[in-house]
Amino acid sequence: MNAFYTDRFELPLPAGHRFPLQKYRLLRERLIEHAVPLKLAEPDGIPDEQLILAHDHRYIQRVTTGRMTEAEIRRLGFPWSHQLVERSRRSSGGTLSACRAALRDGYGANLAGGTHHAGYDFAEGFCVFNDAAVATRILQNEGKVNRVLIVDCDVHQGNGTADIFRDDDRVYTFSIHGENNFPLRKIASRLDIGLPDHTEDEEYLQALRIGLNQAIQEAKAELVIYLAGADPYVGDRLGRLNLSKAGLLARDQFVFDSCQAHGLPVAIAMAGGYAPDLNDIVDIQFATIQEAARRLA
Repeated sequence: MNAFYTDRFELPLPAGHRFPLQKYRLLRERLIEHAVPLKLAEPDGIPDEQLILAHDHRYIQRVTTGRMTEAEIRRLGFPWSHQLVERSRRSSGGTLSACRAALRDGYGANLAGGTHHAGYDFAEGFCVFNDAAVATRILQNEGKVNRVLIVDCDVHQGNGTADIFRDDDRVYTFSIHGENNFPLRKIASRLDIGLPDHTEDEEYLQALRIGLNQAIQEAKAELVIYLAGADPYVGDRLGRLNLSKAGLLARDQFVFDSCQAHGLPVAIAMAGGYAPDLNDIVDIQFATIQEAARRLA
């Protein structure tokens, strides 16, 4: 299986910043250590002429030239830097590469990505460019796919993805998330399942079964982009749901089984994970990639 990494592009963050960037490097190192059968590669960055397929050109210009407003920087949650722009381009490139691998082999993975709060003309919640949206638009523009299903299992609702595709019936956006969690103002996906705080494994999996079956039937997609967030975990400091590691693996297995049953290739993005112990995040995301790789062994 092909997997793509961007972790060498470290961001200059102020002391005490709460985003755990190290998780990306630790995940890649864990995969290498355990000899998971992967071909690891660093993706290219996405140029402006392709970003514009998913984002407003004025927004792209503000981001790339460092002219984001103070309000935009606060909403993003990261200070602006050249490294931020390059990493965001390559994170989108990672998901595009994962999609190409999935269309060829059945599965592909971006060891980062899942930047689902970035909308058509706004950054939010650590998300600059929406990697799933950029990859989808590029593949549609190339004629590689027409209909895409985005399955968003991050604990936070995928408002940016919903914003970009709100008027495009070729892209089916499905988000299962904590109803009372960020973002406060949600933008409706094609299908949203908002769960109460403290939802545990069985209740989550039951809701996922219903939602994913509906999404697959209605989407009539040729490709699935799966945001496999680690943040529904009971130990996540931003999650507010109570899934176990076993429950999250069962989630992944159900998504993969359902897509496989319908002949759908799956491109995986890691999305969120904010557990105080980074090993918990890596455990969850490692299990996701290992499960996908096992199916191609």
